[in-house]
Amino acid sequence: MTTETVRKNPPNTIIAAFFGFLVSTVSAIAGGLLVLTGRDEIAAALRRANPALPPDRLDQLTSLAQAVPVAIAVVIALVYLWLSFKLKTGRNWARVTLTVFTLLQAASLLTTEPSWAGYLSCGVAIVATVLSYLSPSNRYIAGVRRAG
Repeated sequence: MTTETVRKNPPNTIIAAFFGFLVSTVSAIAGGLLVLTGRDEIAAALRRANPALPPDRLDQLTSLAQAVPVAIAVVIALVYLWLSFKLKTGRNWARVTLTVFTLLQAASLLTTEPSWAGYLSCGVAIVATVLSYLSPSNRYIAGVRRAG
């Protein structure tokens, strides 16, 4: 009977998935920051929706319309980063959660008008998800689960 020792270092597939999720996070933040370049378009859309808006209120609503997506992107990025580090330590629940988030991200591409950063972020997240389920990743996570 042979016993397999638990690997202390994650396999290359987990490392690549970890970095893939990091790249996905950075590109998602870039996409979230793109809203900051669209101030004039946002203001024009708000003006069309309500032509009677006073200029100071229009400015406030435009700023809010820019700040909310950026804040959401930052929160999502922090959660993604936390989950990525947990994946690197072999936590299966983090892998499953990242998989669910990646599926939701892919579904959002169908319901929104994503930027190039949205497509890039989703594509990299899909590759990272696949890497996290390859055989070396499965063995590593199973070994961590048995040891922990």
